[in-house]
Amino acid sequence: MKLLLPIVTVDAVLIGKSAPLGPNGEPSAMNKHIIQDRVYLGTEGLLGDEQADRRHHGGVEKALHHFPAEHYSTLQKHLKKYTDGAFSVGRFGENISTTGLIESDVCIGDIFQLGEAIIQVSQGRQPCWKLNARYDYPEMAKQVQSLKTIGWYYRVITPGYLQAGDSLVLLQRPYPDWSIARLLSYLFEDTLNLTALKAMVDIPYLAQTWRDMAQKRIDSGQVESWQHRLTTPDKQS
Repeated sequence: MKLLLPIVTVDAVLIGKSAPLGPNGEPSAMNKHIIQDRVYLGTEGLLGDEQADRRHHGGVEKALHHFPAEHYSTLQKHLKKYTDGAFSVGRFGENISTTGLIESDVCIGDIFQLGEAIIQVSQGRQPCWKLNARYDYPEMAKQVQSLKTIGWYYRVITPGYLQAGDSLVLLQRPYPDWSIARLLSYLFEDTLNLTALKAMVDIPYLAQTWRDMAQKRIDSGQVESWQHRLTTPDKQS
């Protein structure tokens, strides 16, 4: 089967270190900077990159975060309170930045060659309150979720070196009907669609945490609370 997806070049590869963020100085490595040299991608991420909260970030199912660069212009359009330059590559914690590939183009389980590495799409992103803190706007995470300018994560099948200028070449697409955009529509909008939730549970390449979430919705008939994820914590005295 011919895979009809254009080859996309990685415009930037980014890493970052943990630093205080938010009302209580919680650690975050959201601020990423562009690196020019090639860098090693292991099973838990890029060499030199950090994730401050290992419970919610990083790990084998979130080894590499891909955020489309065109989302920054979308955010600028909808959030006019910010001046030009407020939304730029690296501001959303991404590890790779591209133009020409968005959530509707990418499917769960897609396998790509990137430099020496082989990577597989594992899940979408769920924005959290640290975006609120970063932009000093308590509704930022909710806005990003509503617009679904979110990006996605990869697991690493074969580690190897990569760098800006390398191409993302699609090798396999086992679930062509399950784009990230479709997945997000059930996660955030049509949240109790039982047919969709049952199908999600059965996708072996979807991260286990997302499959478990779908099963919990089926079992409970309720959607999990998003308040803790989206709401900036109060400042501690």
